[in-house]
Amino acid sequence: MENVMKINDQITVGPQPSKEEIYEFGREGFKTVINFRTEHEEDQPVSPAAEGEAVTAADMTYLHVPVSMNNMDEERVDQFRKKLDDLPKPVFAHCKSGKRAGAMVMMDMAVEQGMSGEQTLKKAEEMGFECDKPELKELVKNYVDHHTK
Repeated sequence: MENVMKINDQITVGPQPSKEEIYEFGREGFKTVINFRTEHEEDQPVSPAAEGEAVTAADMTYLHVPVSMNNMDEERVDQFRKKLDDLPKPVFAHCKSGKRAGAMVMMDMAVEQGMSGEQTLKKAEEMGFECDKPELKELVKNYVDHHTK
């Protein structure tokens, strides 16, 4: 699978996996798959429900957190972060390309590590995340700045 990024030992982010790749994740030691795609997104080879069935059949935990650029907000990030703590690790998190998944994971990591919004964006860039959406950059920066202790 291309464009996969290991954030740390607990979380890997990437694009939409195929059913075959989902089964492979179980053999590779992943314990959870998180899907950030919405129900009727274009170019979705596997529906969220079918993906959940495949993940469960591969003996992993499945979490569907549907986010789009239109509904990604602080409340949705908070809900995801609360659930992330309780999920079996390691986790494979994805959306269509990995950008939304990467943003969600980076916001959690940054707050946990006490980073600023600017530090988070810089770190994401260093890790190879391309954020070509100004509204996503703004959300990441503001969320981290308002939630870091």
